[in-house]
Amino acid sequence: MLAAERRDHLLGLLTNEGKIIAKDVAADLGISEDSVRRDLRDLAAEGLCQRVYGGALPVSPAVAGYTARQAVAPDGKRKVAALAARLIRPGGAVILDGGTTALALARALPHELPCTVITHSPTIAAALLDHPRAELFLLGGRLFKHSAVTCGAAAVEAAQNVSADLCLLGVTGVHPEVGLTTGDADEAAMKRALASRAAETYILASSEKIGTASRFRVLPWQKITGLVTDAAPDDPVLAQLVCLGVEILRAG
Repeated sequence: MLAAERRDHLLGLLTNEGKIIAKDVAADLGISEDSVRRDLRDLAAEGLCQRVYGGALPVSPAVAGYTARQAVAPDGKRKVAALAARLIRPGGAVILDGGTTALALARALPHELPCTVITHSPTIAAALLDHPRAELFLLGGRLFKHSAVTCGAAAVEAAQNVSADLCLLGVTGVHPEVGLTTGDADEAAMKRALASRAAETYILASSEKIGTASRFRVLPWQKITGLVTDAAPDDPVLAQLVCLGVEILRAG
């Protein structure tokens, strides 16, 4: 089989099966695992897959820059945001992550809702400036421009001095085996710090993130309360997550 044919075969596996297991592909095609791994390295370099131990998974489209991500699945993000906004109770305190889905959530909050919003995103804080009854706490640190959030040691330290009823967290990848992932190590550490300061943590993930993976793990499934998504009810990934005990809140 020619290299171009192997490439098409691998991409077909990602589309149809949602993953590539290198040893199985090698056995099916009668080639060495080294050859498969080289092909996967080439695909990963082009941003077409996310390599993991033993093979590869679909890469998340949410690893693009902040401006570009605003054009990715806007309807799905609005649906997820509308449902997630209902989790914030009057008088409650919420830690709100940054990113485009969280921004949609901030815009979906009732204008007169009395609440406390703790965030490390200046974009989120700015979106809530005209909410007269929302108390805002902005966590400082190094600004990670890719997602318009603060990260690093100073931001993590600031997060350790707050607490909330609820944390609403965005990720770029949602996969039953790999868990919840994102594309930057410092951002992943910040998300863990935020989640550790709330009584409950829900993950916000529009359908294009379901079944995909990024390089750095944020949290295992055991550390979250549930997942808010607009993915179809018959999505096989959701069925696997239910088997893992994950609560799914579906945004219709």
